[in-house]
Parts: sequence; C-alpha cells; structure tokens
Amino acid sequence: MKNPKVIYILIGVFCAFAIVAGVYAQFFVKESDAPGIIVPTFNNEGENNTSEPTQEELKDRFSNIFNNQFNKGDYDTTNIERINPDEDIVYTTVSLQRNEENYEININLPGVNITGDVVEVFNNITQTVFVNKASEILNSNETTKTIYNASYEAFINGNILSVVIQSTLKEGNSPQRTMVQTYNYDLSTGEKVDVQRMLSQKNIIQSDCQKKINDTIKNAQEQSQAMVEQGYPVYNRDLSSSMYSLSNVSTYFLGPNNNLYIIFAYGNQNFTSEMDIILYE
Repeated sequence: MKNPKVIYILIGVFCAFAIVAGVYAQFFVKESDAPGIIVPTFNNEGENNTSEPTQEELKDRFSNIFNNQFNKGDYDTTNIERINPDEDIVYTTVSLQRNEENYEININLPGVNITGDVVEVFNNITQTVFVNKASEILNSNETTKTIYNASYEAFINGNILSVVIQSTLKEGNSPQRTMVQTYNYDLSTGEKVDVQRMLSQKNIIQSDCQKKINDTIKNAQEQSQAMVEQGYPVYNRDLSSSMYSLSNVSTYFLGPNNNLYIIFAYGNQNFTSEMDIILYE
C-alpha cells in the first residue's frame, strides 16, 4: 500500500494545478481556444481587450442590409397623409433590369410617399442622383460597357423614418464608384432629423462620437498609407477635411435594431468604392 503521506502530496498538487488552470482559463483563454465559449482577455491593468468589429466586417454588415424593403415593424402608418393613397409611405417607385451589349442596369429605387416639402426634397435627390443616371446610360451612345446597380432599405425606429440607398457604377475602364444617400424624417413633426438628435436619442455624447470618427479615419488612413508604400493604389483620406466634423456629417441612418450608422462614402464625390463606417449598436 502506498505511503499515505505521498497520496496527500499528490492530491495537493492536483488541486493546486486545477486552481491555476481555472484562473488561466478565466483570464486568458480566447474564443478560438475554447469553441462555443467567449471569454474576454485582459491586459495587465485589467482592461477589457475585446475589440470592435473591423471596417471590413462593418462594410459586410452594411452591404447585407439592402433588400428593397420597408421595415416598419408594428408602426401604424395609416393616418399619415400620402402622395399616393394606394401605397405605403415608402415603396419601390423605379424598378429596372436591362442587360444590353453596352450596359447592364439593375436598379430598385424608393419613393417616400408622404406629402410635404421635406419629403419632396428627398424624392428630388433620388431623381437627380439615381434615376437620371439610369436615363443617361439608356440614352448614351458610348461603346464602352457601363454597369449600374442600385438598391435601398427603409426602417422605422421610434418616430424616425430612415431610408438608405446604395448604388455602384462602373463606366468603362474607370474605377467603380459606390454611392450612398440617406434620408431621415420625423414622422411626428414632419421635420428632417439631424445626426445630433440621433446621438442624443441613443445617449451618446457628441464629443465621444467626434473622437470615434477621428480615430476611425486616422486608423483607416494609416492602413491606406501602408498599402501605398507596398505599391497598391488606394484612396487617400485628408484628415484635415471638414467633412469629418460631426456638424458636417450628412450620411447617416437608424437601421436594424435601432443601430446608428454614420457613413463616409467617398464614391459620392470620387471614383472609388472606399468608405468608412461608424456604428453604434
């Protein structure tokens, strides 16, 4: 029979090992080390190192939004005065799919079906920016190939109606452009909703949002610069541009689950598909 003293020593060693292993798992094991279990890692000061989604992940989430649908949940729109009484307050007004030798067009564009000057401005922008481009392509005599796509999604969160349109345009040998347009409308007051109100509604401090924008753009530019140094052509951001000031933000919306998206779509003004996205869930 083994010496009882030896047995007690072995038991003590085993217990000590189990305690150490438990502490290690609690503070250092990542999701990849323990499938199905998400345990945040901590630095030496005890701060949570769980990272936010990358820009590529945010762009994928944003792109997956578009299904040409109006998501109003249980919001009652029956008493809203409409331009077309036979349709809901957002519906597809232009749907065109054409595939010819010199062009491919696949567009679905929304109309905001509410009477009033604010909405009239929204619909005029859609006509000017997106519908007129389709007409230009259809009537063009260009021999180079043009590919034009556009889709939308609409949401109601609280009393705020948000509509977002995304289009891609590839003309001949020019780089592809990705353009984004958003509209935000207060269904209770009939007014346009600015991004400051959305931040306030989500209890986000404006200075914190400005810092998040600055940090995101700076990080994106640093990554772009690294690509340039490796010989890749990439979009160059001007960190001093006033477009990054919160007071000048123009492309934003409340999307699924009341998530706030702030979009810097550089293709709105340039031949690029590059964009930066700020997300508040």
